[in-house]
Amino acid sequence: MLKVPDLLAVLQQIVRRAMAMLSRAPRGSLLLREGDRLVARALVGFDAPPGHGAHAPAAAELDGEGAALAGAAPEDTRASHVVDARAWYRAYLPFALGIGGAIPEGAGVLVAPIQLHGEVVGYLAIEQETREPPDEARRATIEVLAGATGDALERHRLYDDKASAAQEIRLFERLLGAVGTTVELHDLVETVAHGIKSVQLDADWNAVELWLLEEDGLADGSEDGPAPARGELRARVYRAPASEPTTYWQNIRAGADSAARPLGVTVDFRTGHSGEGEGSQRALLDEAIRRRVSGIIVAPGNPESAEEAFRQAADAAIPVVVIDAPPIPGSRAPLYIGTDNVASGRLAAEMMRRLLPGGGVVAALGAVDLAPNVRERVEGFCAAARGSSLTVLPTIACDWDLAAGTRLATAALTARPDVAGAFGAAADNGPSWGLSARALGRAGELKVVGFDLIASTVALLRQGAIHATIVQREYDMGFRAVEVIHRMIAQGVGPTLAALPPSRVLHTGVDCVTLERTPWSTSLSDYLTLDAARRVAVGQGGRGASVAPAIEVMLIGFPPPSRSVIEGQVTISAASLVGRAIAAGSPLAIDPEGDAAPRDAALPAAHAGARTAVALPLQARGAVLGALVLSSRRGGACAHRQSDLSFLVRVAGTVAVGVENARLFRRISERKAALERANEQQAAMLQTIRELSSPVVPIADGILVMPVIGVMDAERSGRFIESMLRAIDAQRARVVLIDVTGMAVVDASAASQLVQAARAAALLGAEAVLVGVRPEAAQLMVAQGLDVGAMATQANLASGFRYALERTRRRAARRG
Repeated sequence: MLKVPDLLAVLQQIVRRAMAMLSRAPRGSLLLREGDRLVARALVGFDAPPGHGAHAPAAAELDGEGAALAGAAPEDTRASHVVDARAWYRAYLPFALGIGGAIPEGAGVLVAPIQLHGEVVGYLAIEQETREPPDEARRATIEVLAGATGDALERHRLYDDKASAAQEIRLFERLLGAVGTTVELHDLVETVAHGIKSVQLDADWNAVELWLLEEDGLADGSEDGPAPARGELRARVYRAPASEPTTYWQNIRAGADSAARPLGVTVDFRTGHSGEGEGSQRALLDEAIRRRVSGIIVAPGNPESAEEAFRQAADAAIPVVVIDAPPIPGSRAPLYIGTDNVASGRLAAEMMRRLLPGGGVVAALGAVDLAPNVRERVEGFCAAARGSSLTVLPTIACDWDLAAGTRLATAALTARPDVAGAFGAAADNGPSWGLSARALGRAGELKVVGFDLIASTVALLRQGAIHATIVQREYDMGFRAVEVIHRMIAQGVGPTLAALPPSRVLHTGVDCVTLERTPWSTSLSDYLTLDAARRVAVGQGGRGASVAPAIEVMLIGFPPPSRSVIEGQVTISAASLVGRAIAAGSPLAIDPEGDAAPRDAALPAAHAGARTAVALPLQARGAVLGALVLSSRRGGACAHRQSDLSFLVRVAGTVAVGVENARLFRRISERKAALERANEQQAAMLQTIRELSSPVVPIADGILVMPVIGVMDAERSGRFIESMLRAIDAQRARVVLIDVTGMAVVDASAASQLVQAARAAALLGAEAVLVGVRPEAAQLMVAQGLDVGAMATQANLASGFRYALERTRRRAARRG
């Protein structure tokens, strides 16, 4: 069999080999069971347009005379047999009766059942000139080929099951990583929605939502709407957008953080657009240089315009490492770490040549006008295809919008039905081709090679709508960038570069991923497993000595495409699907349009047309926080296997922990903010009290009064003396009356502070006079032997004022 990741090609090869066993066999087909229908998966000799309906009820089994077996199941006929050709095509491939002329009289179809684990899952059907059965040798060979079909399907199913399990583990790793941090609910619902869709393909979930109950339980009326009826609950709904988030920069940041922690490096992750002005990468580079950060790691959206900033960074002795997109030749940035995009494009073309051994027309989709790395991939693809039997059409320009790319791909395939292969040069482009092929009925027939691995790519690989994808090692990119820039900072740029390749380029490599393992690719399940192992291995690599003080590195990437979680509010009645699931504390699945659906089972507009709706309560610490709500237009979407619902229950349990943690972190943040506000208010109040407790009041020309209220400690003494000296200088004062009438205690420490104040005033030519010493204070000072030195004292403020007037007059008289 073919050693390519293409189940459809294998099935077509089996049909051709079976046709070769029968002389002058004009047509052959292979039909597989999907639910309650048989679907043509391989047609040879039929001139059917792409996407032509080839579905028939699976129970329409034929007997040897060509008549339908009333009530007989397909499993009842397990041996190969010949049936009337017209009856066969009428039952299963009706379009064949009107194509290529009339079917010869007496023609038959040799039908060989395809079995998997003892169950008939499809039929290999070869048209022959008569209804006479072939000789035993040919018949046995065709039955062997039918068995080989079962083996191919079994192998495909095993790889798919392994991929599903690996993707499930990957989803839970991300969820568990999220619940231990200050997770944002918008990020959580996106991760959950697209993770579930990439694990459960048959369900075809079109809407996944988080319904979170108001934290105060039964809701009152609010500005969002009237109060619910008695017994009803109000919930906040978060629905993920159809376009999934990219994990590219998350993986780079995870690698950078993993390397940074043991090295004493702080990574300041920022994103900016490739233009100018606020929010641009150039503005971030200028900020990093102005702040004199220790190092810069950047993925330049516009390498030419970034070069001036690289020069300024070099002049400031700030090392720069470029990742993702290489700098221009002769750049002042000393090192590039990332993917060899040209080589990656060539690898994609080599895989396409294996998928299309006979050649054909190939279309490409990518942001070649916006991203130099995407342009390089397309250039590498075209260079590798040059001189082969592949004809590559001009690249269709598209940014990172999956929906827009799907529309462009559909238009291209409709305009050029001869397109046999498609290359998606960036993360969203491969899924755009796969979704278009599936919508046009060409899934599997159109050979698709994508780039990067997002959730929709995983799903389409498993469904056979994408055949291969070239995956970058972005985690390694971030990890190695931090390690190298740390060495540059610690050891110098020159010595670090001397130990690296002279090209000043470090390629992190790529992986070619297919559903099944081939000599040229890694299976999807193995990649998902090895990717996790690679992260652990890289994270345990050697470490250099930490530099003191701690190093700050700015990592600059691209902002993600604009995607918004749709948020709203709903009222939940006790009898509704979600209300009953929350009350019971157990999952509930219904058909909203079925006879058994409750009267108020209707869900919001996002679930219109759903034939399966599932509500799974979010339970944490014995409380129900809300529900995970999913819907699909397929009937019994989660009833195929018992494990389907169990998986969703596990997801809901993990999500509940994430929601609880998010609320806890929010409460902590709110409490922290409240405490900070209270501390600020208290500090302001204390400052006011200090200012009021040590006022300086000018009462006459050259005379100041400073009342002392409360306790005179060392801290207050400093402020007291500072205020007094500023006032003496500003007012040109000659006498300062220090009124201690309001002092709580006049002890040795307080007396010492007052003496220091008097000495400080004397240095500016002013006399300090102590007034208002109370009898009990005077008695305590005598008992303790306290001495206020040469300070003049007066009984009260009035006598002190008279004393001060006399002193100022004498000074004035002496000057006169």
